[in-house]
Amino acid sequence: MIPPKPLARPDKVSLWRYLRLFRRDLLSAQPARLYRAWMAEFRTPFFRSYMCNDPALVDLVLKQRPEDFPKSDRVREGLRPLLGNSVFVTNGATWERQRRIIDPAFEGGRLRDTFGAMWAAGQAAVARLAPFADGRAQEIELQTSHVAADVIFRTLFSLPIEDQVAGEVFAEFRSHQQAQPILNLAALVPLPRWLPRFHRRTTRRTAARIRQLITRLTADRARALAQGTAPDDLASKIMSTPDPLTGACFDTEEMVDQVAIFFLAGHETSASALAWALYLLATHPEWQDRLAAEAQAELGTEPDFAALGRLRVARAVFREAMRLYPPVPMMVREARCPVTMRARAVPKGAQIVLSPWHLHRHERLWDNPDGFDPARFETENGKACLRSAYIPFSAGQRVCPGAGFAMVEGPLLLAMILRAYRFEPVADKVPVPVAHLTVRARDGIWLKLFAR
Repeated sequence: MIPPKPLARPDKVSLWRYLRLFRRDLLSAQPARLYRAWMAEFRTPFFRSYMCNDPALVDLVLKQRPEDFPKSDRVREGLRPLLGNSVFVTNGATWERQRRIIDPAFEGGRLRDTFGAMWAAGQAAVARLAPFADGRAQEIELQTSHVAADVIFRTLFSLPIEDQVAGEVFAEFRSHQQAQPILNLAALVPLPRWLPRFHRRTTRRTAARIRQLITRLTADRARALAQGTAPDDLASKIMSTPDPLTGACFDTEEMVDQVAIFFLAGHETSASALAWALYLLATHPEWQDRLAAEAQAELGTEPDFAALGRLRVARAVFREAMRLYPPVPMMVREARCPVTMRARAVPKGAQIVLSPWHLHRHERLWDNPDGFDPARFETENGKACLRSAYIPFSAGQRVCPGAGFAMVEGPLLLAMILRAYRFEPVADKVPVPVAHLTVRARDGIWLKLFAR
């Protein structure tokens, strides 16, 4: 069974039609030829952009010359209400300073420290699913969002999702995710800086409320740090880490920006990947049985970090789910200077689009690009593509600092859930992928649950 894929638009459409499609869904707004093209140019009266699917160009932009291709300010326009000046959207010296403070919290040794909190969130998720394990159809994205948010709050602030403030942030984020298009008008049209940016009223309201709640959590943690009573979690680590060059720590406003992106990157993206992984397992029962057997053999009753190394099937399934449904489908950089790409002159200021969605399904790179095959990473083709054409966390100096965190969380939660439950698809509810803040299903992902 080939996993669902959005229908591509015709090769030629009017600019107005393209902008309408683009705003509604980034994925179906693109033509089918991009799954074979090494490079494609898009011209409109407002902007010129180039999509790069050639692994050599992706390597040039992300690894060889990242300073010449900073994050595009236009993408920041759509995300500014929630993310402010977080590490996800900044460039240059500001970004370098933020990463110097953030990166130590996600070093290898810290992952072991967060494992107990992930395990507790997994146990809570298994318990929450129990009342639904009678074969009724359930919208599984809501459940994966719940557990992913629980992981973030437990590892970041030592709070379970049942905490009042944590629960409020989660509820507001559900509303924000539906209201926020991945790009707004300011991302398409180069508006002057003095002109007000037009965000939806719901987007502004939910972003403001989320930031208000995060500010409360951050201020409380700052007081606990000052009093010496703060728990040893990610928030404490980040807030107490000085920039090694200047000696300055994040102030409250800066920390709110960073927590916002941690919640977006650590909750929204993980929820997306986990939900699609469960759907893929439901539609491929042979892989579901293999993963469940592995989980029952390797997971005990207490958290054991060493068990992660033995969850090979769970890791392969999670990796393949992120290949087919990369949580962040496209990344946009801006050419700081003129450059030649595949014998084509790319002008200064052009938007450079790197698309994990298309790169991960590229017909000239991957064997069986649209099929679900976790074993592909053991083949020569899979190993080669893993090195050159697989970027769910970006790559180079701007690789997601939480990549290692996600690759612990995802396989662990899959194993814990599949050890307890069996999933089946709902025949008349095939999910259609769309891009909001991340790759989600237009009408949700519906599955039937059964206790094992």
